[in-house]
Amino acid sequence: METVAINTPLGIAQITGDANGIKQISVIDEGEVSSEIPSVLQNAVTQLNDYFQGKRTHFDFKLNPKGTEFQQKVWQALLEIPYGKTCSYMDLSKKLGDVKAIRAVASANGKNPLWIVVPCHRVIGTDGSLTGYAGGLWCKKWLLEHESPSGQQTLF
Repeated sequence: METVAINTPLGIAQITGDANGIKQISVIDEGEVSSEIPSVLQNAVTQLNDYFQGKRTHFDFKLNPKGTEFQQKVWQALLEIPYGKTCSYMDLSKKLGDVKAIRAVASANGKNPLWIVVPCHRVIGTDGSLTGYAGGLWCKKWLLEHESPSGQQTLF
């Protein structure tokens, strides 16, 4: 398993993976940016940098997150939320076939190990409010504004 730390506008991102795919992308509180990028992680680093520069709206490197079958289903559904769009936890629950699973969907969303790439930041409250985000609501707001097609100053 290889690891690299890169600078982003939201802090230092740590990317972990191997030839089977990227296992985890997360923001770390402390650490140093890596001076070398392992070849197996280069594509992920390039694509994340492109995303932050506004040059990329989707990712196509191989993913290999670890989670339960249900979590995997939720994360797959998150991948289907288009760039610049949002959906509610209720919408996601309906899409997965069980509106009563809203809390389980929210929990799986919160355990997403692939920051930004599996876009859990695109899930909002039914009333349009920003709700829980592991990286902090300021980070979720930044990401949604970054992806906003209208180019407005602020969404919230």
